[in-house]
Amino acid sequence: MNFMKMSDQEILAIATPIMDNLMQASTDINHAKHVQDFTDRAKAIVTKEHLAWVCEKYQSEKGTWGKRELIAVLKRPDSAAIIWKQLCSKVEGEYVAEIVLTHQNGRFLVDHAMVF
Repeated sequence: MNFMKMSDQEILAIATPIMDNLMQASTDINHAKHVQDFTDRAKAIVTKEHLAWVCEKYQSEKGTWGKRELIAVLKRPDSAAIIWKQLCSKVEGEYVAEIVLTHQNGRFLVDHAMVF
C-alpha cells in the first residue's frame, strides 16, 4: 500500500471513521473500542489502565471532545499522518489531534494517536 498514490479524500474516508471511533471510545473510556484499529505496537503502549488515567484526567480538565476540523493530510509511502484542529467542551482554545495511519495485513490501522 503506497499512501503517496492515494488522494487526500481516499485517506480521509478511511481515517475519519477511525478517528470518530477513537474520540468516542475515549469519551466513553472504552479501551476495547479505543484500540480496535491500533497496530500491535500502539496497543502495547495504550493499556487499559493508561487509557483510563489519561481519559479521566483530560475529561476533568478539558471536558469531552467537540468539533474537529481538518488541517492536513501528510503522506509517506508506508503511512499517512492526519492532523485536525480539535475543540473541547470545557475550555477555550484549539488543540491538535492526529493519527498516523498504516496498512498491515489487509487492514488500515493506527500506529500513533495523540491530542495535545
